[in-house]
Amino acid sequence: MLSHADLRDIHARSLKMQGWIRQQTFSPENVKTLRRFSSWEVAELILGMNQSTFRGRMAADPTLPAGKVEPDGRQRWFTLEEVNILRRKLKVKGKPLMPARPRGRAFRTAIANFKGGAGKSTVALHFAHAAALDGYRVLCVDFDPQATLSHSMGLTDVSEEQTVWGIMARDLVRETEAMNATPTAAASRTSLPRRTIPASITDLGLQNLRLSDFIQPTNWPTIDIIPSCANAAFVEFASAQYRHLNPEWSFFAAVSRYLDQLPDDQWDLIIFDCPPAIGYQSMNAVFAADMLYIPSGPGYWEYDSTTSFIGQLSEALEDLAHGFTGAMPDGNISLPKQFVDIRFLLTRFEPGNDLHRAMYDAFGKVFGDKLAQHPVEMTRAVEQSGRFLASVYEMDYRDMTRETWRRARGSFDQAYVEFRSTMLPAWEAMVADPAAHTDTDTAPTAADTNA
Repeated sequence: MLSHADLRDIHARSLKMQGWIRQQTFSPENVKTLRRFSSWEVAELILGMNQSTFRGRMAADPTLPAGKVEPDGRQRWFTLEEVNILRRKLKVKGKPLMPARPRGRAFRTAIANFKGGAGKSTVALHFAHAAALDGYRVLCVDFDPQATLSHSMGLTDVSEEQTVWGIMARDLVRETEAMNATPTAAASRTSLPRRTIPASITDLGLQNLRLSDFIQPTNWPTIDIIPSCANAAFVEFASAQYRHLNPEWSFFAAVSRYLDQLPDDQWDLIIFDCPPAIGYQSMNAVFAADMLYIPSGPGYWEYDSTTSFIGQLSEALEDLAHGFTGAMPDGNISLPKQFVDIRFLLTRFEPGNDLHRAMYDAFGKVFGDKLAQHPVEMTRAVEQSGRFLASVYEMDYRDMTRETWRRARGSFDQAYVEFRSTMLPAWEAMVADPAAHTDTDTAPTAADTNA
């Protein structure tokens, strides 16, 4: 017979192994670091320049970052900070290398599906890294208590107060205090009942945290994250209790209210990694999102799960639209929830697999132009990526054949370019004044050269 004590012993042994695995995955210091990028990668795959042109520009301008010559002496290797300096200073055919960025707040994309293993964290990780290499500043929000995205970003010691749960608890206290301070309901003109939040919640002091207290840097200098952790799994139970404490609290808009307070120009893209369920956290993600990206494996059961996810999400959003009518606080929130676009993306796709091709055709017949044309292919490098909690962009091509690495990168590059081509028009349509948009005619980027 086994009890909680046996589980505790197993957990202790697992923690010891976890530390060893992190050392193998990250570094001897147990801290994940970002590798340098070779002059070949910087020129052709990141900046979209001919290598000889790149070398000529470097030789002509001694003020440009010189990179580091490694022992083999054949190429220079640049940090991402140096790459971004090159992006700001160099031009291709007179065009700047900075990415298109409509004025206004950051664009938010939720990567969500009902089924575990659909590739949500993998897509979120690779889109974040591809966007960073494209010159964008990215904020990731990990809604999944499994914390795969957080671990992949190098965060392994996270307190639950620093997660989405902390944001929701902070919002509950602040919204309740605001409601109690309002003598009449705006819509009904009737007195609002006074709601009391117990000391077990208010004594945590989450309501006093600053916006920045939830955001942590990653090993990528232009990517930040609101992380998750296993202890945040109880948010579903806690949120049900919170709704009982204050039924007027629009729980599903807590993260949206939080993000609305962030500076518009601090980040360009905000990417949500959602849990494999429709609950309090995932509803916060989809409600805060401008665009919904739905990854799915290429099998029948994945298709069936995706169909169920769409139906249940539709019902949940409809219930919110009716259940909270007249109860919404002032601000940027409106019902019913609307997305500027919704896209479906096949993952783990094998072009030579007859079943996969048949399922791609089936997805296309149902979802039409909402199906991404470039599935994420399953390759050896992609398998290693998941095993070592690293994107193909982080993996050094010298650790495998360049062709194996480039094929994997090319698949994600194409998926990212399609994401960007969908996102930018939606972003521009979302901002209020079309005349205020920045010029979208930019030089080719890393992913463009592989698309």
